[in-house]
Amino acid sequence: MTGVRSVALPMYLSNRQAVLSLWDVVRTRLMETGCTGVPQALDWPDDLLAHWRDPQLLLSQTCGYPLTHALAETVQLVGVFRYDAPGCEGIFCRSQLVARAEHTGRTLADFRGMRVAFNSDDSQSGYNALRAAVAPLSQGGRFFGDLIATGSHAASMAAVQDGRADLAAIDCVTLAGLQRNLPQTVAGLCTIGQTQAYPGLPLITGPSTSAAELQALQRVLAALVRDPAAAGVLAELGITGFQTVPLHTYEVCVEMRLQAQALGYPELA
Repeated sequence: MTGVRSVALPMYLSNRQAVLSLWDVVRTRLMETGCTGVPQALDWPDDLLAHWRDPQLLLSQTCGYPLTHALAETVQLVGVFRYDAPGCEGIFCRSQLVARAEHTGRTLADFRGMRVAFNSDDSQSGYNALRAAVAPLSQGGRFFGDLIATGSHAASMAAVQDGRADLAAIDCVTLAGLQRNLPQTVAGLCTIGQTQAYPGLPLITGPSTSAAELQALQRVLAALVRDPAAAGVLAELGITGFQTVPLHTYEVCVEMRLQAQALGYPELA
């Protein structure tokens, strides 16, 4: 490939400086492999779907649900980071069900008829996993009294904090990062449960990335955990490793949707 490629790591940004520092290490190592078109700086795309669909994409982090739907057959799977956060098991993670502290001790069933906030309806952690958890409790395709689409996990948590919503499903790595770096965003909140496990956020590359470039990306990311230059920033981000996985690993996301539909609960309601 020739020309500068597109790179972003847009999903876990509670410590943006650490994300920038991680890219500095990855960029240096990629250039040492002879990979061309490696950009100096990360992109910060407003339109994530357009960014992920960029044929010149070198590296980005997406969500498991769009990987199996909106991005199906349009990107290549590089692999997935492993994180150290409550709810993580290897490459798998869960969504934590977050409510105000006044609801401590309640279960998901107790939120029938109450208000839920979600980041977007194409989110695995904020929507699809929650839909699967709620489906067995639904009646006539309904469970919640009202829904609020917020645009981000942080905004969903703010909606719960200020009383516009009563519950939100928050990716456990996001929640751990916010607790570590922006504690005010979790003040007055508690977790009342968690969803079933699903694969963590996939790292992807575009269709124009060659097999040699894909292998270089995978080697560099796998070697990070042993790289002294990355040790500090990996600890700050809670990253404990990297793993290549087959695409069918993310069929878990599809199965969650199908299970909810089979129970007569095709969408959060």
